[in-house]
Amino acid sequence: MLNGSLGSAAAAADGQAAGGQAKKADPVPVFREGSVHDPSVIKVSGEYYVFGSHLAAAKSADLMNWTMVASGVADGNKLIPNVTEELKETLDWAQSGTLWAADVIQLNDGRYYMYYNACKGDSPRSALGVAVADDIEGPYKDLGILLKSGMWGEPSEDGTIYDATVHPNVVDPDVFYDQEGQLWMVYGSYSGGIFILKMDPDTGKIVPGQGYGKKLTGGNHSRIEGPYILYSPETDYYYLFLSFGGLDAAGGYNIRVARSANPDGPYVDAEGNDMINVKADPTLPLFDDKSIEPYGVKLMGNYQWTRAVGDPGEGAGLGYVSPGHNSAYYDEETGNHYLIFHTRFPGRGEEHEIRVHEMYMNEDGWPVVAPYRYAGLDNVKKVTASEASGTYKLIDHGKGITPAVQTPVAVQLNKDGTVSGAVQGTWSLDKDGAAELQLDGETYKGVFAREWDSSAEAAVVTFTALSSSGVAVWGSQTEELKDQDAVAAVKEDLDLGDTSAVFRNLELPGEGTQGTVIEWSSSDEAVVSASGVVTRPSAGEANAEVTLTATIRKGKAEDRKSFDVTVLAELEGPTLAHYGFEDAADGVIVDSSDNGLDGVLEGGAALQPDGKQGATLQFDGTDGYVELPGLVADAEDFTFASWVYWEGGGAWQRIFDFGSSLGQNMFLTPSSGSLQFTIHDGVDQSLFGTGPLPQNEWTHVAVTIEGDTGKLYVNGELVAANNKMTFNPNQLASTEAYLGKSRYAADPYLNGSLDEVYIYNKALTQDEIRELAGL
Repeated sequence: MLNGSLGSAAAAADGQAAGGQAKKADPVPVFREGSVHDPSVIKVSGEYYVFGSHLAAAKSADLMNWTMVASGVADGNKLIPNVTEELKETLDWAQSGTLWAADVIQLNDGRYYMYYNACKGDSPRSALGVAVADDIEGPYKDLGILLKSGMWGEPSEDGTIYDATVHPNVVDPDVFYDQEGQLWMVYGSYSGGIFILKMDPDTGKIVPGQGYGKKLTGGNHSRIEGPYILYSPETDYYYLFLSFGGLDAAGGYNIRVARSANPDGPYVDAEGNDMINVKADPTLPLFDDKSIEPYGVKLMGNYQWTRAVGDPGEGAGLGYVSPGHNSAYYDEETGNHYLIFHTRFPGRGEEHEIRVHEMYMNEDGWPVVAPYRYAGLDNVKKVTASEASGTYKLIDHGKGITPAVQTPVAVQLNKDGTVSGAVQGTWSLDKDGAAELQLDGETYKGVFAREWDSSAEAAVVTFTALSSSGVAVWGSQTEELKDQDAVAAVKEDLDLGDTSAVFRNLELPGEGTQGTVIEWSSSDEAVVSASGVVTRPSAGEANAEVTLTATIRKGKAEDRKSFDVTVLAELEGPTLAHYGFEDAADGVIVDSSDNGLDGVLEGGAALQPDGKQGATLQFDGTDGYVELPGLVADAEDFTFASWVYWEGGGAWQRIFDFGSSLGQNMFLTPSSGSLQFTIHDGVDQSLFGTGPLPQNEWTHVAVTIEGDTGKLYVNGELVAANNKMTFNPNQLASTEAYLGKSRYAADPYLNGSLDEVYIYNKALTQDEIRELAGL
């Protein structure tokens, strides 16, 4: 049942070099990213469209370059221009201001039907309806609500009193035709499980008399959602894709699949388990993942192709966090299968993008997913056994529902058909391209394919395979280097970043590519140890100068590389910085504290004479901000205080945003719906005001962190407190610090003014805050 073409990305080009790298430079694919959560795909006139949550949509001609079509549940969205009125009944029922995962299908009348839904979020109070348009990009006109859920204590769609452990949450629809021309809708999330209904292909509405329809899987609030059904002519099976776990970066979201000979089931996994029996244990706490994680074929979860020093490419390595809520597409012309989903990324917090991976059917009729994103490589020939032998990074996706990121181990696929290294076993590749691996006693079936590694910017040989228990393994071939070449690669790549102003511990790698060893020595262990521990000079003392030397070894090959390091003295406290905005010589905002942490004006930010106390800094809401040194966040306990004159505008503007990445940062926004402070180190820890910051008036705002307690003040009054804020600013290792700008490119710039900005390495008391503000 192996796809004979292996798909366009599976090609192994002529002239393949040892280690999977091509002798000739491969053309570098071009990608343009789009962000649509829960993307559901439809192809129209040669263009792929995805529709998702928050009335977002994007399109692409090649599944690689995405153009946003629309986003945001607000009037003016081209999909439903008057959405707040058009879908008022749905939004009111769900007590929500946004929409969840949409699905669009073209029915026999040639028109496009959008199945929309809204959910309260903290309960399954939801409504699911349908709207229609003559053009794929709208405008869509509402045809009405089809289903409701969450009507506590009242009759539900099947006439019985609504029970969230039994009845569905009516969200996440997927509407599809089966091979007989019958129209179906599969839907559901958490709550009572995943259900399927027969639909009327003439009206796009539910065939009457079915209630909520037929249950396929889930229940008792099990974290199963995002169903999508795809028929494959190659295997003559219907595949039910599901997402297990929670969708956020810490939720362990992962993509699973089951199959059936019939569109409405029963669906079974690779071990033959009927998915109707998969549900949470009602005797255990809510959202019991352990009861469901053994079931379903797990195609993909959290992973990262961690990149060692000296490996091709740059950065920490490609990977995904909480990939899920997928759709899928079968191309009748090429016979290729594609998996389309959203994913988050290691170290990037809740930022998400669309990804597309090719799928292949293994000889047992189960889909296996390409280890790298689809890149449109030419289909020249299949991978041969001689090309497939070599050294690989191996990722085992397991069956868990976990936020842990799976990282690779090194294995060798030897020419004699054995596997050695971190796992032991055998491997084979037949003339049709089917692969079989025996790894530590478990049999995996799949394919060898040629994929594009965006980190290395090269086409590499890969394998993707599945065990009979539904566990996926991926392999990516690496170039085999001679010892001296490995040492040279490590030396060239080894970098400690900017060492001219060090004020926190350094991460000194101890190992490089292909087992290369890196040993460190320091010219002054009292300041920087050989393990990277930094001891700063006391406040008032001079900065310290240190030389770190790396000795790089593999076998008999050896080389050295040195780094000059300047370690900054401790800052004077408790005032880390004070910006009164009385002076800005040559675009420099002067810090009047003893620490000299001056800022730089950027874009449309300018001093104005009439502020709250003398001059003020005005931000134009377009591109104006101030860049500060990362040292402003050099504190365990912390206070930020400022007068703010906010002139309104979009949500998620920033008063300040300090951090080192999308995964490590803290910010204060005048409105995310309310005034909000968040410190993020993998997960959010937040303080929320009682509403947005007042507009067009001066308001004093302060946020403090002391130990595990955070507090938010408005005009000297405490408006929020949280005693579970375990993160502190120091651990963010801030390298970027902004006033008026977010590190998220989609967020708007601050529209308003700041005056008398103070930053402390202590938590001011309420009385001290009131005194500072003159209240």
